[in-house]
Amino acid sequence: MTTFRSFGLAAVLLASLAPITGAAAADKPVVAITAIVEHPSLNAIREGVKAGLRDKGYAEGEAITVLYESAQGSPATAAQIAQKFVGEDPAVIVPITTPSSQAVAAATKDIPVVFAAVTDPLGAQLVKTLDKPGGNITGVSDFPPAAGQLDLIKEVLPKAKVVGVVYNSGEVNSLSVIEALRKLAGERGLEILPSPATKSSDVGAAAQNLVGKADAIYIPNDNLVVSALESVLQVGFDSRLPVFASDPDSVGRGAVAALGLDQFEIGRQAGHVAARVLKGEKPGDIPVENSRGVSLVVNTKVAEKMGAPLPPAVLARAKDVAK
Repeated sequence: MTTFRSFGLAAVLLASLAPITGAAAADKPVVAITAIVEHPSLNAIREGVKAGLRDKGYAEGEAITVLYESAQGSPATAAQIAQKFVGEDPAVIVPITTPSSQAVAAATKDIPVVFAAVTDPLGAQLVKTLDKPGGNITGVSDFPPAAGQLDLIKEVLPKAKVVGVVYNSGEVNSLSVIEALRKLAGERGLEILPSPATKSSDVGAAAQNLVGKADAIYIPNDNLVVSALESVLQVGFDSRLPVFASDPDSVGRGAVAALGLDQFEIGRQAGHVAARVLKGEKPGDIPVENSRGVSLVVNTKVAEKMGAPLPPAVLARAKDVAK
């Protein structure tokens, strides 16, 4: 049985007065999962974690009890959830995204932690090294195929010179991706133009700031921006400014294309690692894994509406073609 709560900060404070585990959890190991916010990609990762655990004999409700809480976009709430989970002393905590992982890392040095979807674990100061993390933390990184993503934009838009990036300046993972894009852009005749947003209500304005300056918008795996993706897409439709994503799930929501990692499989990998911890391995001895499997997903209808018809070669490579 999954225990599920989506907490605002006040709700977390109230909920902290009572334990979240029930009597049913007493005879089963508890796996506590948390994410900074909810959107389709992170939900897919969460389901992947449970599938990965099930693959290894840890079916939810049978061999383990699974708890889940969302911080609803608030770092302060993420810290409250982390402290709450630590008080429950689960067998392993699985934080999804960099902000949630940093909150859990700050809350415990003893309880095993297996992160999922952390783009730059070293930059986020979660582990000492990728090969031998040390301490109580390991997990699965989701650094995107940045070179391939820029190549895709250039293939669809050969005349493109400037790629705008809408991102949250408070997310370490997005800063790492922008740095990587900048290093790769010059040799492709591209310039990277970042446009920051610090809260959901600013995301549309950040996209609007790129109109007339950029030839395309790129959305990294930025939790704030992906959760407010529709406001970016509206700018793309209104201004015929093609929007590309790092997250394949965003194509179904209205992006032109994405060359990205399968979010469910990222979660499954993390679930497999969590199962190793449940079997007795120390997280610090388990190398951080890179997420596996890159797929191209495109949306032909959106591409036409945003003024970026897809070349036959791109369509031929696509794993999924939405129309």
